Amino acid sequence: MPRPIRARIDLAALRHNYLLARERAGGARAWAVVKADAYGHGVLRAARAFGDVADGFALLDIPDAIALRDAGIRQPILLLEGFFEPSDLALCAEYGLTPAIHRVEQLEMLRAAALPVRLPIYLKLNTGMNRLGITAAQLPAVRRELAANQTVGAVTLITHFAEADGERGIAWQLDNFARMRADWPEAAAYPHSMANSAAILRHPQTARGENTWVRPGIMLYGGTPFADESAASLGLRPAMTLTSRIIGVQEIAPGERVGYGGLFEARRPTRVGTVACGYADGYPRHAPDGTPIVVDGQRTRTIGRVSMDMLACDLSDLPQAGVGSAVTLWGDGLPADEVAAAAGTISYELFCALARRVPVVEG
Repeated sequence: MPRPIRARIDLAALRHNYLLARERAGGARAWAVVKADAYGHGVLRAARAFGDVADGFALLDIPDAIALRDAGIRQPILLLEGFFEPSDLALCAEYGLTPAIHRVEQLEMLRAAALPVRLPIYLKLNTGMNRLGITAAQLPAVRRELAANQTVGAVTLITHFAEADGERGIAWQLDNFARMRADWPEAAAYPHSMANSAAILRHPQTARGENTWVRPGIMLYGGTPFADESAASLGLRPAMTLTSRIIGVQEIAPGERVGYGGLFEARRPTRVGTVACGYADGYPRHAPDGTPIVVDGQRTRTIGRVSMDMLACDLSDLPQAGVGSAVTLWGDGLPADEVAAAAGTISYELFCALARRVPVVEG
């Protein structure tokens, strides 16, 4: 019998969440962001779920883009970090990929590539995130290069919000974006893409218009981008549910400790359930005592330090629970965002950390 841990991916939930994102985006088209193996859900699996309703797919790695093409995906594919060396450009042309351009040297490489087709590009503007992107000071050189470059096809302007989910908001970046376009007549005709999940949901003005593309990410997978608003309240459905079972039970007395380092000390007679799940499966090792967990449909808490293959939970108030009891680590019935918050992280990390050794089923 195989180890009881497994992850269930709900394809219908993925599709629902994409359609909700596009609905909230009004008239905008929506990239289905499937980077990082679709946030741990499987890039080909997610592509099947989004299917023909997706306007396009956005990711990082050219091999993943080629895999989508080989699987029959014909929608546009956006490379969010662009290309990394000139040899990548031939693959972009062959497979019909749209690279993001975030530095002048990439435009120069594109001109020198002498491609058989004009390549559509997403020109990234740095409006304050300060990771990648063309600055205002670099715009004159970019405009000259675009005018001279016969390999560039359609241009879309892209930027990324640093605090769409926070108090500072996005107005300052929108102002920077407007200033960068103000003295650039051609830019008025360029489509643009600004809104991530948080902006789609909280700043809908960034997701309106026929020439607009949005880039929903975490919301596609049933996670919330906000600390103060749950995924369920936004109408999102969990796409990944991680489950296992109780594989052992210990009865300990007050004063006895549990697990490596003895971090948990019993204050009362305690039934300890051992779950077949640990950090080698992707569960966060730093999750503290009290992280929520569901056993036989009832909530309880983790206790002690998470180890490589196991973690412990408190069964003291669940007398019916024992060896073989069903456990939900996160997902349907236990929001991943809640587990992540208890562990001091975000649901993105939980999803992306799911280990290859965990069997995945679709349902």
